[in-house]
Amino acid sequence: MLKSVLIANRGEIACRVIKTARRLGIRTAAVYSDADADALHVRLADEAVHIGAAPARESYLLADKIIAAAKQTGAEAIHPGYGFLSENAGFAQAVHDAGLIWVGPHPAAITAMGLKDAAKKLMQDAGVPTTPGYLGDDQRPEQLKSEADAIGYPVLIKAVAGGGGKGMRKVESAADFADSLLSCQREAASSFGNDQVLLEKWVTNPRHIEVQVFGDKHGNVVHLFERDCSLQRRHQKVIEEAPAPGMDAETRAAVCQAAVSAAKAVDYVGAGTIEFIADGSEGLKADRIWFMEMNTRLQVEHPVTEEITGQDLVEWQLRVASGEPLPKRQDELSINGWAMETRLYAEDPAKGFLPSIGRLDLFELGSEGVRIDTGVTQGAEISPFYDPMIAKVIAHGPTREAAREKLVKALDESAVWPLKTNAGFLVKALTHPNFAAARLDTGLIAREGDALLPPARPSDEALADAAASLTQGGLLAGFRLNAPTHATGTFLLDGEAVTVTYDPRNGGEEPAEDVLIAEGGQVWRLAPWRAVGAGGADASDGAMLSPMPGRIIAVTVAAGEAVTKGQKLLTLEAMKMEHSLVAPFDGTITELNASEGGQVNEGALLVKIEKAG
Repeated sequence: MLKSVLIANRGEIACRVIKTARRLGIRTAAVYSDADADALHVRLADEAVHIGAAPARESYLLADKIIAAAKQTGAEAIHPGYGFLSENAGFAQAVHDAGLIWVGPHPAAITAMGLKDAAKKLMQDAGVPTTPGYLGDDQRPEQLKSEADAIGYPVLIKAVAGGGGKGMRKVESAADFADSLLSCQREAASSFGNDQVLLEKWVTNPRHIEVQVFGDKHGNVVHLFERDCSLQRRHQKVIEEAPAPGMDAETRAAVCQAAVSAAKAVDYVGAGTIEFIADGSEGLKADRIWFMEMNTRLQVEHPVTEEITGQDLVEWQLRVASGEPLPKRQDELSINGWAMETRLYAEDPAKGFLPSIGRLDLFELGSEGVRIDTGVTQGAEISPFYDPMIAKVIAHGPTREAAREKLVKALDESAVWPLKTNAGFLVKALTHPNFAAARLDTGLIAREGDALLPPARPSDEALADAAASLTQGGLLAGFRLNAPTHATGTFLLDGEAVTVTYDPRNGGEEPAEDVLIAEGGQVWRLAPWRAVGAGGADASDGAMLSPMPGRIIAVTVAAGEAVTKGQKLLTLEAMKMEHSLVAPFDGTITELNASEGGQVNEGALLVKIEKAG
């Protein structure tokens, strides 16, 4: 068994690896950027090394600094986690060349499966069914457009080096192809340093089914059954579960065997995931499930597999990297119950799921009967430099419904402040009739749209209770002769004036400056009413403010230019997301404070438009 390991990652996955390594008696070393100096993974590790500035390209993506940190700490091995350099064959090779152990597959396997087009060709040769599409080297826009026309719309553009929903665009019609291709290529170049794409036929009623595979250095490969990751928003997984609803034994055997064949085709070692797209219009059937890609690393959603199999996949990784055979044979693995996982993000569903950045003054997650994997604690700073996921909440139960109910309860009892989270959105998704009945496909969230957004304000009952606690002398009012049983007052709910009817006798002895209302996974701040100045500006005045701190990656207008309602003005990038600002009405650009490559703060005035007429 390894004696020491360096984790070349941060946040939740770094903490997850440290937890298992500690249980196995393995010494751990962490790396951190300027932004993560006080991070939880730094505090948990036995030793930590600073490797650079906050941006990932100046720290967590610097292979030479990470390898130097491993040597400095005396680590025998490097565990890459997921994201960052985890699927970088060059980094894996550099680790080997430095005389260190790579906790992952051989660099050749990463190379073979790392590019989606090459992987699909390899799978076709191995007899694994693949989605119809275009895998050619000719990347001229006119050629890609011609191929898309031949495939038929809707068509999916995918970055060959993509992952995590990045570099993917669904194109509904030929007229939309050129703009979607340009946007996809730009995002792919920025995220992966490779703007090459492939095309796939968009599958009707698609479901995302993936199989966890594991190989060792002795030629053994097993699967640990399937997961269903169909509930997605913009190709990013939202809720994952295992096993897949509606998967019969015959189809499971076929899909899992195809996954094992895929892994054997590249002599796979370590944890990997074979992802399939299924046409679920007539249920899950083996002849309607096609290979999409392979992730040559541990997946974000690996806990659901751990929960139904009783296995620690990080332990498996560390044992395999040590040269041990797989801990279990295929016939020793079985499915026990059901597991579900939700990804809790610091983002605001009411504002288009924009990242929410700042200090976690309150961070309390419902924990009864569920597993919480997180890399932050109360008081932590959520920066704009990394993915906004702050926790994973995982529930396990004897049935799908039992797991779902546990998860809903945990999210409903969660409270995070002042940052916004998607907890309320997750509750709405989990309780949606189609999800509850396992009527799943990857378009469910997009179709439901605003119906899945959490309420903009608390219930009247919660508001009344909060208002009563803010009133002065609330208890004394109950002793006054003919005291009113109801009062109506104006308060500020997250800065907006609201009128609340409440019972003043239910208040506290002292007036409060404000009170937090936690309901349905959401938190609001209620404060006594006070006059608020009318200063500032918003889009209705033609003032376009930056909704978050970030970097300007495209400016498509100039000062003095006439614009039309809905026209794209500029594109902002933060926390690996792109956000475009569009004109709220017809008018003329009178002020432009944005340049490509520039950094901006939240609330900065970027564009001013004078309304036409």
